[in-house]
Amino acid sequence: MNTLKNTRALGKLFFDRIRNEKFQYNFLQALPFWIASLASGLIAVLYAWLFARAEELSREIVRINIWWLFLLTPLCFVAAYYIIERFSKYARGSGIPQVMAALELPSTASDKKLLKLVGIRVMITKIASSLLMVLGGAAIGREGPTIQLASSVFKKINQWVPESWPKISKRTMIMTGAAAGLAAAFNTPLGGIVFAVEELTRTHIRYYRTAIFSAVIISGLTAQWLLGPYLYLGYPDVKNLSTYIFGGVLIVAIITGLSGSIMSVIMLRLFSWKRTFSNKQQYLYVLCCAFIISLVALYDTHILSSGKQLMNELLFHADKYQAWYVPIFRVAGQVLSFTTGAAGGVFSPALSSGASIGGLVAQWFHLSATNSNLLILAGMVGFLTGLTRTPFTSAILVLEMTDRHSVIFYLMFAGMVASLVSILIDKHSFYDHLKHSYIHDIQEEDTEDLADGPAVVKETVNTSP
Repeated sequence: MNTLKNTRALGKLFFDRIRNEKFQYNFLQALPFWIASLASGLIAVLYAWLFARAEELSREIVRINIWWLFLLTPLCFVAAYYIIERFSKYARGSGIPQVMAALELPSTASDKKLLKLVGIRVMITKIASSLLMVLGGAAIGREGPTIQLASSVFKKINQWVPESWPKISKRTMIMTGAAAGLAAAFNTPLGGIVFAVEELTRTHIRYYRTAIFSAVIISGLTAQWLLGPYLYLGYPDVKNLSTYIFGGVLIVAIITGLSGSIMSVIMLRLFSWKRTFSNKQQYLYVLCCAFIISLVALYDTHILSSGKQLMNELLFHADKYQAWYVPIFRVAGQVLSFTTGAAGGVFSPALSSGASIGGLVAQWFHLSATNSNLLILAGMVGFLTGLTRTPFTSAILVLEMTDRHSVIFYLMFAGMVASLVSILIDKHSFYDHLKHSYIHDIQEEDTEDLADGPAVVKETVNTSP
């Protein structure tokens, strides 16, 4: 009898809670985040599968006959750049600066402005262009594009929310989508949260914590449900480290921090130079990049693809030997691929560049396999930090990719040192420069539209990064 009374009491309490206005308000406000997170996780998994298949096909073509690159790479690069110019010029590059620009736009900014940076058209263009690039052997990653894709999904879901529902700010949805995208891309929930706090906003996390945590969890679980609880790079051995290994980490952090920042400056200078190009010169530049990559690949194929295969070779093969020029080729591949103006991210290529530098330093000092692995991981953190200036995000990402919690202090140390030395080259991150460029371009386009009037369509050639 008592059990029946308790059950009825619990049932009454449950239904009272459901009918409670505050509960209904919170539920309605959270529902769009949950739906968008689920959709983002599904899209991230599909995109990752397509990206991996394109990369495998590219490697298979190289294995059959590497001379095919001289036909495949130029065709893919030109087609990828054409798609961007024809359908959505703001889908080019990584996608992270576009999300940052969307967050920086005034809260009164129209949906038309935001849809240039995060929208369905951007998503489709981004996927098509980046897949063509990776098929052509470009040194690009899928993580930055996944962030823009997820932010676009969240923005679209926010548009579909009925007028009668509790209002959610566009900025919150976009930022939450970015965190969910990174979590799904790398299977790194903590990395997604830290990225949102460190890179995307200076506002206190208390305003966004519930949305970010729920989005990261749902999108991450969706990816795990389809792909399993995978690690991006597996379990490298970092046991029995030498007492003097801090010195090696310091050296690697300095070299990679400077290298990442220098690569950023080189790409920005190339973008600035390209602004003076005509449309034909833009296509000529893309062809030149494609032919240079194909030519270098004849000598060494490490210039091709995202670099994940190289990271696995360095971390898990007993023979960690690599030629001295591999880091140079990795950096060159990123510069040539990214500055074409087609779609593609820099996260994975940056990690592979750092890994190759860390491996090379370990090789110079004839370190053991476990000590070498630590320097490789530190190099990944250092190079990504030098490029993005996000030491905590870089350290947490590498930590979660490898599940090596025992070396967290080494990784954070590498990120801190790399962040400090990178300022010697440039005070601002690569993403910051591109973010301001996108904001400037959008404002300039609005000014031109107002000057021309609604009846006039003005054709412009965009050559900005």
